Amino acid sequence: MAKSIDEFTQWDSVIVPKRVWFDLDLKALWSYRDLIKMFVRRNLVALYKHTVLGPFWYVLQSLLTILIYMFIFGGLAGLGTEGVPKPLFYMSGILMWNYFNDCFSATNNFLVTNANLFGKVYFPRLVLPISSALSSLGRMSVQFMLFLVIYFWCISIDAAIYPNWTLLLFPVYFVMLALFGISWGLLVTSFTYKYRDLQILITYFLQLLMYATPIVYPLEVIPEKYRLFISLNPLSPLFDAFKYGWLGTSNFSWLSLGYSFLCMMVFLIVSLLIFNRVEQNYMDTV
Repeated sequence: MAKSIDEFTQWDSVIVPKRVWFDLDLKALWSYRDLIKMFVRRNLVALYKHTVLGPFWYVLQSLLTILIYMFIFGGLAGLGTEGVPKPLFYMSGILMWNYFNDCFSATNNFLVTNANLFGKVYFPRLVLPISSALSSLGRMSVQFMLFLVIYFWCISIDAAIYPNWTLLLFPVYFVMLALFGISWGLLVTSFTYKYRDLQILITYFLQLLMYATPIVYPLEVIPEKYRLFISLNPLSPLFDAFKYGWLGTSNFSWLSLGYSFLCMMVFLIVSLLIFNRVEQNYMDTV
């Protein structure tokens, strides 16, 4: 008796037209890990291709941002930095915010910008946000080197810097920032792929979020009646913990970090569920 072709073939994956809410198929991401590596390599090559200064642009951008912050917030506004040299204080905030912003910006509109690619070939859509977050580590690494240069220069001039063992946790902070950026980006792209004018609102919200995060000011300078509002921002404990570990300023609290981690997990789970539901038929709209 002749055997069917299915008896000789072992399929790696099966594409089905409909899935339930909790059918996330995260195992497929591991199967496509080589594709993630390829996208990361492509993004890094495209980032520095046909540039004169290459990665130095990120150094120049950070230095200009520091100068602007020193003039506006440290000079005109008169915001203190708890005795820490202003360039180092601002660079610590710039470093973390830029990485979060890169992860969020690469995710919040990726369904629309990659619609042509999605219409030609199948692969897990989450491959692109993950590869973008990994690619952003290149820019973050360049800026982190600048942070270290400023850091050790401040130590050499006996600046008021008091590092402690919690600085070893900084990789955890960046992983959480990446997951915040991806989860919030997935939520945004799940709603704005159909109503694209909402991107204007998202841009405005991102600017407000930046000022609601202790990047250019320590939390202690905020009046008591507004401090709770800033503390409810789940990004705030990560910025405070990073500054506490490296600079010895701000505050470190396991409870605050636990709150941030809990918010991150809630946003991540909700965003994956909503995105899983949306991606089933978004090609019909895009």
